[in-house]
Order: sequence, then structure tokens, then C-alpha cells
Amino acid sequence: MALDDTDKKLLLFLQEDSKQTTKELSYKLGLSVTAVYERIRKLENTGVISKYVAILDRHKIDRNFIVLCHVKLTQHKKEYVLQFEREIMNLHEVTECFHVSGDYDYILKIAVKDMEDYRNFMLSKLTTLQHIASTHSSFMISEVKNTTAIVL
Repeated sequence: MALDDTDKKLLLFLQEDSKQTTKELSYKLGLSVTAVYERIRKLENTGVISKYVAILDRHKIDRNFIVLCHVKLTQHKKEYVLQFEREIMNLHEVTECFHVSGDYDYILKIAVKDMEDYRNFMLSKLTTLQHIASTHSSFMISEVKNTTAIVL
């Protein structure tokens, strides 16, 4: 789908705050409320906008200990890969999982309360998954940039 400049601006505004009313957006874009509504519906129906979410403050929900965990599988068999991916979907501490190239097969972003909570997660959940050969964990010192916005 080709996006014009107005669509791109609209998407930026929605990424900043998706609770803005069509009236507020119409003022910012210089369009009628109906035109904004129709553009949003088009972007939703074509899948450009896939969903709306609430982004939580990790500090306020006691999940501020962020770990990047690199995982290597024992083998790259299709069944091992698919099983690992199915099982990782059920680990709520894992907020992101990427299948990557390089020395490791996956990078997991994990949000837990503290180091003790991470240790419990490793011992009772992650290391119980089959076909994991090794893991390597890095811990967040400070957050330099964290955004969900994609600039077009």
C-alpha cells in the first residue's frame, strides 16, 4: 500500500497517542473528521495498523530488571526450532524474541523484578525447555532509547 504524506503524519500522531480523537487529529492534519476517520479505517483494514496497545511503565509494575538473553539450540532441526518458538510464547517474562544469525540462534528480551527473579526464571522456566545448548545473559544498565514508533 502506498502511503501519502498525510497518511505518514497520521500514523506518527497515532503512534504518539492512539487515544486522540478524530476531531483532534483532523485539526492537526487540516482535514475533516470524516476524512481522518476514513483514513484510519483504511490503514486498519489494510493491516498497516495491526493493533492498539497500552504501554506500561515497568517501574510502576515492578518489572524494571531487563535482560537480553542469547540462546543457542543444540541443533537447527525444524522440529527443534518450532518447538522452542512454541514454548517461548508461553513464557510471560519474555517480552520479545528474535530468531537471529550469528553465534546464537535467538535473542530474548526478558522483564523481571530483580536478579533473584531472573535466577528463578532461568532455573524453573527457561532451562527446562528442551534443545537449549547454551545461554548468555546481558543486563540493562540504563535505557538510552525505547520507542515503538516507526518513522516513515
